[in-house]
Amino acid sequence: MTTGEVLWALRAECPIPARLSPHADRVQQWLLGLLPELGLPLDEAALHRLARGGFARYAGRLYPDASEADLRVLTALFTWFFLVDDACDGPHRLDPAQIRALRDGTLALLHGGPRLRHGGLTGPLRRLLVLAWREPRRRMPARWRLRFADAVARHLDGTWREAVNKETARRPSVGEYVELRRETSAAEVSYPLVEFVSGRPLPDPVYHHPLLRQVARTGNDLLSWYNDIASLDRDRATSGGHNLVLATQAEWGVSTAEAVDRVAERWRESMRQFEALRAAVPSFGPALDEAVTDHLDGVAYAVRGTIDWTLESARYPTNA
Repeated sequence: MTTGEVLWALRAECPIPARLSPHADRVQQWLLGLLPELGLPLDEAALHRLARGGFARYAGRLYPDASEADLRVLTALFTWFFLVDDACDGPHRLDPAQIRALRDGTLALLHGGPRLRHGGLTGPLRRLLVLAWREPRRRMPARWRLRFADAVARHLDGTWREAVNKETARRPSVGEYVELRRETSAAEVSYPLVEFVSGRPLPDPVYHHPLLRQVARTGNDLLSWYNDIASLDRDRATSGGHNLVLATQAEWGVSTAEAVDRVAERWRESMRQFEALRAAVPSFGPALDEAVTDHLDGVAYAVRGTIDWTLESARYPTNA
């Protein structure tokens, strides 16, 4: 099977139903009007690429019940993370010191608010994050804001470690890569946003319950490994081995096709585990069960939404 055929086969096997916000396409048009106003250097070709990337549709698949106003917030946040990803992983990528400064500047804004400035986060990226963070900062309690900022810190720390590996030509083993990928994927950043949409933040002991953490970690693996198969052609040239297919190929000395098959089979096994884990989550009482269900659904939508968006977005070589 070709890589594309594997991606479509895994989509057909995914038991999670697909959903999409009815506001997604309108919010995508809003985004395309917003970005030039923030000072991003976007010519017509760049705007076309952003339009075909469909970041609002990605957010709309992960948060299908969000209001149109909240989907704008989520789309702005998603766009910020994709722009940061491009800055850290593109042909003119930031070096590790610059990524560390970006991390520090981002956390200064998330913790201290828009009046606190830091040299690591400036210009259009800062303006976009200020805009995107305004409503979550206003509406959500301090414990949620801290949890979200901690997730962002872990993501950017992982991005920094990957950059260090690339600079030193260090290729991770499969085990090392799986752990690092859980940070660089930003899935853990997306999970608290379920509570922003629902307005029902989970208490920390529930959010960090071992079984819920295992569900979240397995969902993270599923969306990350699917993405690795989709981005294989691009990553082969730019990732320095930071792709589960490439790490599997190197560790086991197999062909690319065999490595893709092994990753796909690992994905299938993790999907079976994911479904069993979700079914095993206990009741936390009538005051919390609805919020817990929202959280579990949000993790599942992140998996299925990543699959569907990957197959429609021009961000990946098979759809460009």
